[in-house]
Amino acid sequence: MTVARSLLLFVLAALLEIGGAWLVWQGIREHKGWIWVGLGVISLGLYGLVATMQPDANFGRILAAYGGIFVAGSLLWAVVMDGFRPDRFDIAGALICLVGVGVIMYAR
Repeated sequence: MTVARSLLLFVLAALLEIGGAWLVWQGIREHKGWIWVGLGVISLGLYGLVATMQPDANFGRILAAYGGIFVAGSLLWAVVMDGFRPDRFDIAGALICLVGVGVIMYAR
């Protein structure tokens, strides 16, 4: 159950961080306005809160492992929200990062 909870928290954190950054980007770069930016800032703050809920108490380990989730999640977000088409190197890199998550967090 701990691994499942940890993975769920990583996914939630990724949605909040990537979504928050995307909202800020849309608000500023795509001129959608300050409400989008404000919602993005709130989402980014919630990401920080969710990250503290991981069962492992080691900040460095959590953040390092989360980096792999962030890489894969960012590419997936781009596919869904922006129509991005990853090439084989994007996919290979994301898979390598996800293997890293498994090694860092769950190989013990």
